Amino acid sequence: MAEKTKLTKAGYKKLEEELRYLIDVARDEVKRELAEARAQGDLSENADYDAARGKQAEVEARIKEIEATLNNAEIIEENSKSNKVGLGSTVTVKFIEMNKEAEYMIVGSIESNPFEGKISSSCALGEAILGKVVGDIVEVKAIKPYKVQIISIGSKK
Repeated sequence: MAEKTKLTKAGYKKLEEELRYLIDVARDEVKRELAEARAQGDLSENADYDAARGKQAEVEARIKEIEATLNNAEIIEENSKSNKVGLGSTVTVKFIEMNKEAEYMIVGSIESNPFEGKISSSCALGEAILGKVVGDIVEVKAIKPYKVQIISIGSKK
């Protein structure tokens, strides 16, 4: 049996919304583009038709990908009460060498977006801090290893 895809409730909802958009809006746009390109005549040398077919393939592939993800999803609860770092935890870490703090939510790999403060449990930092508690100092095994200290575990500030 395949391993479940771990998603937060928000991540699941975001994928559902993207799926609805692709089915209800993007598909219709592609159909319209295909019809317009067909109306131009000869399809063998029609760049607009080729582009619309390519876009159609991308939309359909993404729909299948999202459907497969949602069908195999396991919802993880945002963990604001645990004293250990886990999936769904929001963690503040201090980068010891730089003396800077950052806050991250630990999510499954499909939701990972460091620019939004969401890191995967399977990235170097995520793996290093899973299961740790406030006060722990851990070494992150990266190309250039570094150390972080767990400052807090809980909900967003």
